[in-house]
Amino acid sequence: MPIYNAPTKDIQFVLHDLLKVSEQDIEGFEDLDRDFTGAVVEEAGRIASEVLHPLNVVGDTEGCVMENGVVRTPKGFKEAFEQMKEGGWTAMDCDPDYGGQGLPYIMHTAAQEPFVSANMAFNMYQGLTHGAYSAIYAHGSDEQKQKYLPKMVSCEWTGTMNLTEPHCGTDLGLMRTKAVPNGDGSYKISGQKIFISAGEHDMADNIIHLVLAKIQGGPEGIKGVSLFIVPKFMVNDDGSLGARNGVACGKIEEKMGIHGNSTCVMNYDEATGFLVGDEHKGMRAMFTMMNEARLGVGLQGFAQAESAYQNAVAYANDRLQGRDVTGAKNPDGPADPLIVHPDIRRNLMDQKSFVEGARAFTYWGAYLIDRAHKNSDADADGLISLMTPVLKGFLTDKGFEYATAAQQVYGGHGYIEEWGMSQYARDARIAMIYEGANGVQALDLVGRKLAQDGGKHVMAFFEMVKTFIKENEGNEALKKDFLDPLKAASKDLQAAGMYFMQNATKPNNALSGSYDFMHMMGHVCMGLLWARMAKAAMEALEGGASDTEFYETKIATGRYYMARQLPATSMHLSRINTGGDTVMALEAANF
Repeated sequence: MPIYNAPTKDIQFVLHDLLKVSEQDIEGFEDLDRDFTGAVVEEAGRIASEVLHPLNVVGDTEGCVMENGVVRTPKGFKEAFEQMKEGGWTAMDCDPDYGGQGLPYIMHTAAQEPFVSANMAFNMYQGLTHGAYSAIYAHGSDEQKQKYLPKMVSCEWTGTMNLTEPHCGTDLGLMRTKAVPNGDGSYKISGQKIFISAGEHDMADNIIHLVLAKIQGGPEGIKGVSLFIVPKFMVNDDGSLGARNGVACGKIEEKMGIHGNSTCVMNYDEATGFLVGDEHKGMRAMFTMMNEARLGVGLQGFAQAESAYQNAVAYANDRLQGRDVTGAKNPDGPADPLIVHPDIRRNLMDQKSFVEGARAFTYWGAYLIDRAHKNSDADADGLISLMTPVLKGFLTDKGFEYATAAQQVYGGHGYIEEWGMSQYARDARIAMIYEGANGVQALDLVGRKLAQDGGKHVMAFFEMVKTFIKENEGNEALKKDFLDPLKAASKDLQAAGMYFMQNATKPNNALSGSYDFMHMMGHVCMGLLWARMAKAAMEALEGGASDTEFYETKIATGRYYMARQLPATSMHLSRINTGGDTVMALEAANF
């Protein structure tokens, strides 16, 4: 059976050595000292290892079952969900006015990582609820907040996001789900939604669906979309549950992975719904939910890679195969362990340097969200808006790549289900698709985010990289291995941006290079964070840190990323510079 141990020391390093959370001028951060964050992360890690991880294979093999319209979750899920609720893990960063703990979002992120690594499918039940909470919190009326949020914060009621329909995914302007006014402020919602995570299950008393629909007579296309609260059970004025609403699960989708999460077809038959925000402004409200979800999905990408990596390392140390070419390392045994071989080391170093860089990238994103929301910082808000498609697209692409790389360490055993490695690859695969497929993330980045506010935010990012390099150019320990590679990669990224500007009259040139640009930007972000982590580790060693092995390992891992991974920006720039002609050369009939 696979193993999982929360990387609590590394999480603490990112929070304190890198981001220095307790020193930030953000409300609530002053309380985030090492003792407090350590206690939270250690307990989250314990629950992840002891409660959630043993259920991961159970969820994968049993899946969810639908009986007479009722969806049953896998054995043990309901009891584990009760433990999550009792421990307050569903309410960490939610508003205390509705029963939350009011902690910064970055602490929610730090606790979520072990939960996702241990059991991604299980954690989606509370993850979707958190997103639905955020949408209602930001756009709902005071009455709606009072009625729904307290029990969503506690996860007595869970939440969903209903966008996709059988005939439309990304192009939501094509949706057919309709909303007809009842005359009393409510609406009749009719239509079908598909791929609805946690759409029906047996772990909550009620499910609050957030549903996109078109009010009859509204504008055509995406401008006519509105957002509605559609509860599974109607909620009475006193908060008790009333009659069953006209919403039902049609079936559970049979999926490649995340079997423990009930992915449902949802049928709305004149179900009673309540408008969230303004008519025809549903996408604005939904994007509050989706942008948070996209950072969470980026976390899923590296969190699955983390679990897979831990198991690959254990196997590489245990499995005896061949001899070290420089001399036997296990002379009393029939062979040396796999980990002595350079190609295995390359594979594991690829995984390790990605996971640790991705953790820093994601937590930095969470820090920017806190700064934007708590300090009303427009620059932080613009920067996280720019980074969101990169976090989602790059980290999930690479997360899947390295989950399969971990599987490769096992050789044939990695392909056999009893070893458990295929689940990481199967579960990680969906993260590249949902919450906006990664190709769409790349188009959003290049087509919208680069030009946002006149290009202010991408220029601020370039300046951030430039400033870090300039401030540290006298640090010889950093210069060759970290600053010089970062400078070269940043120049590649700027050159790609310049190419897009110079070819603005030929949009296919930019769109054909958008995916490469997203990966370039992901690498540069990781390069910046690895350089910052290396500096932090060096400062810790200079300050007499007792755990020298940890900090020296951190520097060596970063050095590997800068030398072996970051140069990929040159390849991506070469692809971008070829333009769109080769991409668009064939007629559709010739594919």
